Amino acid sequence: MSERKALLILHGKQALNEEVRAAVESKRQQGWELAVRVTWEAGDAQRLVDEGLTAGYQQIIAGGGDGTLRDIAEAMAAHSTEASLVLMPLGTANDFARAAGVPLEPDQALDLLDAPARAIDLGEVGGQVFLNMATGGFGSQVTANTSEDLKKVLGGAAYLFTGLSRFSELHAAYGELQGPDFHWQGELLALGIGNGRQAGGGHVLCPDALVDDGLLDISILPAPQELVGTLKNLLADGFGTDNMFVRARLPWVEIKVAEGLYINLDGEPLEGDSLRFSARAGALRVHLPEHSPLLSAPGIANHPD
Repeated sequence: MSERKALLILHGKQALNEEVRAAVESKRQQGWELAVRVTWEAGDAQRLVDEGLTAGYQQIIAGGGDGTLRDIAEAMAAHSTEASLVLMPLGTANDFARAAGVPLEPDQALDLLDAPARAIDLGEVGGQVFLNMATGGFGSQVTANTSEDLKKVLGGAAYLFTGLSRFSELHAAYGELQGPDFHWQGELLALGIGNGRQAGGGHVLCPDALVDDGLLDISILPAPQELVGTLKNLLADGFGTDNMFVRARLPWVEIKVAEGLYINLDGEPLEGDSLRFSARAGALRVHLPEHSPLLSAPGIANHPD
């Protein structure tokens, strides 16, 4: 099969996206053979990846939001393949792509077909793979309905709260995390387990995460009683939350949670009160910009056993 041949798996909502159509046509004019397949219902992404790999495609393009990217990455990682992934971010948040420096314009994203592929890590929990991050927060509207004013006050933790006007509803839940040479337990307000750096539409929870170090970045926002009692005033005075986080970098971490802690995986709800997260080092080859912030220095990679 030609080296300049790729399969674009496009989320169904983007089928009439004129920018995508123009980008595909432009790439074809440059000599690329691009086939396009569109998802319609659950399971289509995995099926289309399977069909593409069976047909011999060595480059697959994921066109959609963070959920689509995760589904396609998971399907590719399930195969022993040298095929590589190109990201065409078309969602609302595009958290992984933004942190990685992937262009948001379809034509520029497709230019990464000509960039070298790098082996990156994936996160895994309970047989599910995630490309970006698992997050934990509280209440029924975590990551939703967060006002712009609140974002200005809370910064990176804004999406975890529904508004200062509802501050009285904020509560902590008990969690226990354990990994190699690491143990933390107590009441917590927020949790991020990141392969990538940000979630919830640009809110950075794991600012130092790298996708090729074989590690997951853990960020915990503790909730000692005195913090819960004074957090509103601290934030209103402009202190922010970054220095309140407990952070670690681990190849795996086990977490036990109590009722009231809600976890989602790249935006999808995750059930279970006892979970083990691990990093699958070098599990997927992805075309990222040469100077992507998520990549370690060229030639440097630390993949723990």
